Amino acid sequence: MTPKEVLALVREKDVKAVDLRFMDFPGLWQHFTIPSEALSESTFEEGLGFDGSSIRGWVAINESDMLVLPQAETAFIDPFFADTTLTLICNIQDPLTKEDYSRDPRNVARKAENYMKSTGIADVAYFGPELEFFVFDSVRFDQTQNSGYYFIDSAEGAWNMGREENPNLGYKIRYKEGYFPVPPADSLHDLRTKMMRLMIECGIPIEAQHHEVATGGQCEIDMRFSPLVDMADRVLKYKYVVKNVAKMHGRTATFMPKPLFQDNGSGMHVHTSLWKNGVNLFAGSGYAGLSDMGIHAIGGLLKHAPALCAFTNPTTNSYKRLVPGYEAPVNLAYSRRNRSASVRIPVYSPSPKAKRLEFRCPDGSSNPYLVFAAMLMAMLDGIKNKIKPGDPLDKDIYDLEPEELATVPKTPASLEEALDRLEADHEFLLQGDVFTADVISTWIWYKREKEVDAIRLRPHPYEFYMYYDM
Repeated sequence: MTPKEVLALVREKDVKAVDLRFMDFPGLWQHFTIPSEALSESTFEEGLGFDGSSIRGWVAINESDMLVLPQAETAFIDPFFADTTLTLICNIQDPLTKEDYSRDPRNVARKAENYMKSTGIADVAYFGPELEFFVFDSVRFDQTQNSGYYFIDSAEGAWNMGREENPNLGYKIRYKEGYFPVPPADSLHDLRTKMMRLMIECGIPIEAQHHEVATGGQCEIDMRFSPLVDMADRVLKYKYVVKNVAKMHGRTATFMPKPLFQDNGSGMHVHTSLWKNGVNLFAGSGYAGLSDMGIHAIGGLLKHAPALCAFTNPTTNSYKRLVPGYEAPVNLAYSRRNRSASVRIPVYSPSPKAKRLEFRCPDGSSNPYLVFAAMLMAMLDGIKNKIKPGDPLDKDIYDLEPEELATVPKTPASLEEALDRLEADHEFLLQGDVFTADVISTWIWYKREKEVDAIRLRPHPYEFYMYYDM
């Protein structure tokens, strides 16, 4: 869509307002709204001003003025506002230099795509994330100087099998048995279908929707793959639709990786492949039907995986999911079928077009622009330097002897450790000025001060259970 076509759409749909959206540093959509009459062709060139100092992780108060530049090709009609509203995703610029702002996550993703093309290795990087999330009936949480708690509830949660519900009709999903019984056990089918249809209306091609493994409302809706920046845009629309449809129906949705104790967490397995001139560069005659380039891409992902986790698993809660001994992909190895390996090569189809890698570490609390950009930079580094990933891990991880298991590298055990690994290994991200040194240092500072230290300083409720009588 061009700016002229956007303005024609405004007239055709009798649009009353235009919502301008952009991504903050940690990974939440921000917005402000203008009347439709204020949108003109010049807006797409000149942008609109706002205070960047109020955005998390951005500029200081003395350099606060920033510009949003709406991107015409991102236009869609928002399905949730009372008045007909057109939404436009924006890039961020410095108003004085007119340069793209280095800490704008969408700009990082755009630079990653451009760098890939400049290397001549590939002309398109496809990404297909599988986002898992929970839909709860209610959630309460608080932290004060003298208290701290959370309380989650779901009518289909296994913990409610004995609750007095006048009447309790049963059909609760037992722990780890949510994949995937039909209704009435699956109580969220209609809700997910509503989400699916609205995603399609917003321009997101959808392949399937289903309940996921965990009790208490774990869900997944699968998007069709798309190029890097476009897919990151779609992830934000996806999360926006999920949260708002849940709210419309008196429920609450979360992409928090590990909200429930002793049941599956929510991941964001990311499928990816590199193409050039319409040819899938990862398809070949090697292991699991991969080319040498595909193998080297795995080498790059595995070599840099501990540093990547600072972006792909960017919350303290992320490491409640990445725990050894469970199904989570903590083993930094690759396999054609083993889902406990960090990199899996799906074998559903023998078609060269279907050949891809699945990086299983990421979760939905991440910023998709930074995740996809960092993954691409790691793969390109592996390809350029012909990094070999070693032998595949095709054995059942639970049958390995302790001595053999100890030789398999693991993901970081905490966000703090992931940030340390990023601090030590980020040169591959600086290639082509994709991630600047300022972006890396600001990310590490923000996560350490605002999240790692924030959790470290607060007593945990379970500590009272373990230690109060000491």
